[in-house]
Amino acid sequence: MEYGIVTWKMDGMGTISVEEPYLGTIISQKQFEILMKNGLLYYSSFEASDSEGEVIITVGGRKVSILIDDIVEIHPIKGNFWQKFSGNLSLGGNFSKSSALTTIAFSGNLDFRNKKTSFNTDWFLNLSYQNDSLITNNSQVNVAWQHLFKNKWSSLLALGRSQNLQLGIKQRYNLAIGAIKDITNNTWSRLYITGAMTGISEKSFDPNSQTEQDLAGVIQLAYDIFKYTSPKISLKSNITYIPYFTGDRRSRMNFNLNPMVSIFNNNFKVGFNFYYNYDSNPPASSLSNEDYGINLQLTYSLN
Repeated sequence: MEYGIVTWKMDGMGTISVEEPYLGTIISQKQFEILMKNGLLYYSSFEASDSEGEVIITVGGRKVSILIDDIVEIHPIKGNFWQKFSGNLSLGGNFSKSSALTTIAFSGNLDFRNKKTSFNTDWFLNLSYQNDSLITNNSQVNVAWQHLFKNKWSSLLALGRSQNLQLGIKQRYNLAIGAIKDITNNTWSRLYITGAMTGISEKSFDPNSQTEQDLAGVIQLAYDIFKYTSPKISLKSNITYIPYFTGDRRSRMNFNLNPMVSIFNNNFKVGFNFYYNYDSNPPASSLSNEDYGINLQLTYSLN
């Protein structure tokens, strides 16, 4: 169950989705990870309750009745290694004969989920060519490890690499350690904030430049909205502020907006991705101190 929708995937009948208010109770002998609105996390099977809208789980060896409405997420504890993966693949592009401009955008994410722990990989590649010459290259890949604690707190360890021709960045590596706090997490939205410290190694396109080593902070506010009934609708957005503590006085800001709606079936979605990057003190080889773009996308969900 995610965002108020319970989903069963079966070989014979395919995928069936039911909204949470229509559930009387839940019965299953399998083990599940159960996340509550108050941030508590349980591991249990489900037994039917005599009261409408409630379910019985096992907590500390005793039976407890809980409201289904208080459950935010339910994930099966899968024994199969490959069943623990989920993700999305997105592809977009554009061509204009009058300007001989071709744009290609490829992005996606791949997640591996275990008890209280998840590994997340996401990537973004945006290339623009004009008369066979590369004029824009904005790419990044990130790998993150998260561990869920009580009271809606999670730890974060992340490693990333990026490149941006417009901002003069040939390669940038960052290693961050921090924490995530869920402010709101319910059946239709999630609002959370991330705070971290990050070490940055950066090389510009200027052949005479040296690799810069810096220490910076990271503050990110993210807001996701979902409607899991057909057609599925989602909107993911985040804004990140990165103040530098070493080197020249510098700060960076990133903004991303990604709405999508399902087509054909719930695994195929169409939408767009808008990004905006700002650097107050970019390298001398940069073409500008800001970069932004919008790409139409066709997305396929692996889960």
